[in-house]
Amino acid sequence: MRLFVSVDLPDDLAESVRAVQEEFREASGLNFTDPEQAHMTLKFLGEVDRDRLPAIEDRLEAAVAKAGVEPFEARYGGLGVFPTLEYISVLWFGVREDHGDDELTRLAEAVEEELVAEGFDPEDHEFTPHVTLARMNHAGGKELVQENVQELDPDVGTALVEEIRLTESELTPDGPVYTTVARFPL
Repeated sequence: MRLFVSVDLPDDLAESVRAVQEEFREASGLNFTDPEQAHMTLKFLGEVDRDRLPAIEDRLEAAVAKAGVEPFEARYGGLGVFPTLEYISVLWFGVREDHGDDELTRLAEAVEEELVAEGFDPEDHEFTPHVTLARMNHAGGKELVQENVQELDPDVGTALVEEIRLTESELTPDGPVYTTVARFPL
């Protein structure tokens, strides 16, 4: 099973996510994510044997306890790209400074520490709280993406973060289908 650890956005923010995506609709080369499945990945695990689930779940419970984060409000907005504006592979929106970014970073760091101790590969980059809007398959619309990222500052909305999830991602011809495997309340 293909797994990742996430903070999921509530369904009521899907329309706001869709509205931000509309600003980029004319940019060729973008493959948009499903707003109904909007989430922030804390750690991607990849293909995992089902018999490892109990140990992973124990580690995620420990990570939540270690992070010491109570339920909090996250304010989503702004725009960014990975890796750079010159070479864009991912278009995303983030979390406003002092509106949930510290808590999300603490959660991600605790998840990283616990799952690396469980044998998963460490990340090769620092955690940046973000929700993917689109992936760029070719640079046809790069200039529009660059312009919008530099000029727009959308407010996607605010949501209460009360849990992290262990999520299975099944790849299908119509895009990924996500299923919650386990929930870990804060």
